[in-house]
Amino acid sequence: MSNNTPLLSWESFPLRENPKRSIVLILILLGVFTILWLVTIVVWQTPFYYILGVVFILFDLLPYFIPTHYDFYEEKIVIDYKLTKAERKYSDFRCFYADKQGVMLSTFVQPRWLDRFRGQSIRFSKDQTEREELMALLKKKIGKQV
Repeated sequence: MSNNTPLLSWESFPLRENPKRSIVLILILLGVFTILWLVTIVVWQTPFYYILGVVFILFDLLPYFIPTHYDFYEEKIVIDYKLTKAERKYSDFRCFYADKQGVMLSTFVQPRWLDRFRGQSIRFSKDQTEREELMALLKKKIGKQV
């Protein structure tokens, strides 16, 4: 198999895949932005904090609002977030663990709270057709499943 051909590939787009959850999320965000507006603009009269708060919230939720494309090659993982691209080698990770939404690749031997910052989160597609093949690939490449 060529180095340029992915072993496994799919796209995840939670905003489109979960319409009910997306509507609830948007309504909650509108509520949070309204409260943030009332506190920062009306009470404090400081628009800088409103803009800063909105940017932080939206930046943290950005993977939910944009499609993410995953490509698993022989030696590396390429994650295309449309705005940026992340490329990681399997050797960067020491264990992995799954939940109902996806897989967390950890740089530690056991799961740690730092995994969100140092590790790599992989989200399944809505139908999760790639789940079994991905778990087998990660078992082969990383080895330790927790």
